[in-house]
Amino acid sequence: MLFNERLDEFARELGADFVGVADLSSAHEAIEEQGGERIAAYPRAISIGIVLLDTIIDELPHRCERCVAVSYQHAYDVTNLRLDLITSRLSNSIQKDGYKALPIPASERCDDERICAVFSNKMAAHLAGLGWIGKSCLLITPEAGPRVRWATVLTDAPLSVTGEPMEERCGKCTDCMDICPVSAFTGRNFREDEPREARYNARKCEEYFEDMRKTGSTAVCGLCVYVCPHGQKQK
Repeated sequence: MLFNERLDEFARELGADFVGVADLSSAHEAIEEQGGERIAAYPRAISIGIVLLDTIIDELPHRCERCVAVSYQHAYDVTNLRLDLITSRLSNSIQKDGYKALPIPASERCDDERICAVFSNKMAAHLAGLGWIGKSCLLITPEAGPRVRWATVLTDAPLSVTGEPMEERCGKCTDCMDICPVSAFTGRNFREDEPREARYNARKCEEYFEDMRKTGSTAVCGLCVYVCPHGQKQK
């Protein structure tokens, strides 16, 4: 437990708002399918989250205005950089203690065909008990809704798991589905044994962004982050 407490304190000193440890065994098959044996070999994940600013997210309905789009893109990029710095520092600390650690970037695509990273940061946060994966395929926290960016450290360090996966709390809400400009969500609740495609068509979002770039616009959306009542209720 002292190992957990030391890493938790270190991560928060570096700027993390959320810190959790997940046992990855229940999702081993899905992790291996997405990232391969090398990624699936790690038994635990440290999930790190940073809350996005409401003042920026609340302006997303006006994202067609250049100043709003640029502000959101800048916040997105800076928050991702902050997360990557935290996971790098944590990984170095774990390695000094004699264990393996692999930082997973906050936002780094490794497969253009499937439009996905080597590992799901949202899955780690879910398994660490920090929130549930909603109909929007976003990780939704009770404290800040989906207004959080995530990164992960995969490790074999003997850390204690911090929580159990949360049951979904979306209920009958369809706000993210209704606001999506390309109808990318199917409305199905998250299941570990189902592929992402059962819930979300990432290609639709990708094509939407490509169309925006063709017009010279900054390619941002984030409406599903904005509209979720679990994030808005905290204001």
